[in-house]
Amino acid sequence: MVKSCKGLAMELVKCFSETDCVKVEKRSYRDCAGEKSPSISSECVGLRETYFNCKRGQVDMRARICENKGY
Repeated sequence: MVKSCKGLAMELVKCFSETDCVKVEKRSYRDCAGEKSPSISSECVGLRETYFNCKRGQVDMRARICENKGY
């Protein structure tokens, strides 16, 4: 269960590595992930929200009983 969000995290990093925020502005992934910039695609924003829900599902006891719905 600990690794259930790992694939989603790798896709999120891959998505952010292709954005202008990381490529052109040379900012860190953490800086780019924490903001709502027009240089970040809607696909990356969707992946970020899905990853957040996956991680939240790991600590939610109701979700842990029924399995994580993340990835």
